Amino acid sequence: MTDTGLHALVDAYGESPLDALDRGLLHLAPQARPDPADLGPDDVLVRVRSAQVGWVDLIMASGQYQHMAAPPYTPGLEYAGDVAWAGDRAAARWPVGARVIADGFWTGPRSKGAHQRWGGFATWAVAPAGALRPLPEGWSHDEGACFLGSYETAWHCLFARGRLAAGETALIHGASGATGLAAVHLAKRAGATVIATGRDPEKLAAVAAAGADHVVRTASTDDGGVVPFRDEIKALTGGRGVDLVYDGVGGPISVESLRCVRFGARYVIVGWAATPDVAGGAGRRGAPNANVLPTNLIMMKGLDVLGAPTAISTHADPSIREERLAALDALVADGLRPHVGAAWPLTELLDALRAKWRSAFVGGGVVRP
Repeated sequence: MTDTGLHALVDAYGESPLDALDRGLLHLAPQARPDPADLGPDDVLVRVRSAQVGWVDLIMASGQYQHMAAPPYTPGLEYAGDVAWAGDRAAARWPVGARVIADGFWTGPRSKGAHQRWGGFATWAVAPAGALRPLPEGWSHDEGACFLGSYETAWHCLFARGRLAAGETALIHGASGATGLAAVHLAKRAGATVIATGRDPEKLAAVAAAGADHVVRTASTDDGGVVPFRDEIKALTGGRGVDLVYDGVGGPISVESLRCVRFGARYVIVGWAATPDVAGGAGRRGAPNANVLPTNLIMMKGLDVLGAPTAISTHADPSIREERLAALDALVADGLRPHVGAAWPLTELLDALRAKWRSAFVGGGVVRP
């Protein structure tokens, strides 16, 4: 095992994710293997094998996420790897060679403790023993890196917030992304009918192959709006409309979606990928460009509009994880596996992040140190 490798560093927040990449605020640097003499009895040194290229990592690098690790830090919220060393108290649980998934809630940039600077875009990462989970039997490291964040988010939004039930119909936007595709998988396994949307026909074909009952292509108009798709959704639902909207896209697609629901439907706000500049960059945050929903449609259709910030909710009440982790573990035992659509070596991290920005692949994408 070599003693040196690479890690990514965010030295300062950019005005936007692309600004952070273009100006070299997020860059690769040499990384020495951490010295166990500097680590604690509950620490575990992980040789990272795969890390998911995530949307949150892009937003966080521009200081627009709801909380940010203080620069300099190594991004990479989710990763999987092998235990290279464990402290005295951690060793019984995590012997050298154990294959593990890092829990991005309790270690790395989205966590709040002493391990916040240790992200997965690196050859080595240090995590507390309680922030690791075993890699499921038969899974690749790539699959492990693409599991927790996407599937926990989808489960929280669909079921804890959206109350999706068997026999209902869910309209899932951004369905070819990592979290959107996870929502397709989970909604189908729950017995719902899934209508999935996206812009690219080839990616929509992949979403259909992953289980979506119907796929609907969305397109932008010349003035930045969306081509209406209400009639198509109403036709697919026999004129009734959908029971739940899972909206990770935001912007103009949200307004059109309000015309696609039945009376009393649930509208779950998962994110706003189409309008990433709603917050001020360079750590200013706020919401100077906030998305807006028409209150008249919300009222007249009797809608429940539900914000579903999975990370904020979990930090506020960690007990909510028990049910969803148990549900996901049962689904994994029944054959659930993430879809990994692209992979790069860590040396091509910036290319991988740009590909994520363009939504250039289906499902999860990873870098491999």
